[in-house]
Amino acid sequence: MRKLIYGMNLTLDGYIAAAGDDIGWSGPPSHELFQRWLDHEQASGVSLYGRKLWETMSSYWPTGDQQPGATPAEIEFARVWRETPKVVFSSTIDKVDWNTRLVTGDAIAEITRLKAEDGGPLSIGGATLAGAAMRAGLIDEYVIATHPVLVGGGTPFFTTLDSWVNLKLVETRTFPGDVVLTRYETRR
Repeated sequence: MRKLIYGMNLTLDGYIAAAGDDIGWSGPPSHELFQRWLDHEQASGVSLYGRKLWETMSSYWPTGDQQPGATPAEIEFARVWRETPKVVFSSTIDKVDWNTRLVTGDAIAEITRLKAEDGGPLSIGGATLAGAAMRAGLIDEYVIATHPVLVGGGTPFFTTLDSWVNLKLVETRTFPGDVVLTRYETRR
């Protein structure tokens, strides 16, 4: 059975985007933090995206390696991103590209099916999609890069849950800019 990992950058007050979907608060990541996210992407067997995150990622990474000043890590991330199988869950878009397939039906049923397959871990991104997986009890690990900024509102990383989820801390690391990465496993 595959592990489902939800990881993103977020503010100290728990948001992945400020009001208006603004992610400018995170600024460019340090080389070390970017390398950590590259390692995360390289370990993923399949990346699962909600519509908004898909639109953000697919607007840049297909040609991210061709951008002026792209670092070796950014060049590698673009290559890995293009090669990693991806699934986008959306009922409002009708076409995806770059080694990606579109699912317009029941996201939880499809994620459950993918988890039951053999292969590398599944990474999930996008607050709405991950929130549905959280409520269904499907997330096995949380990777949180907390930035020292308060935005006061926006898109929360965590969703409202019907019951508690107990977690076990498995990693803490501080990156330049006082960004703290924590990794938790779900206790079952």
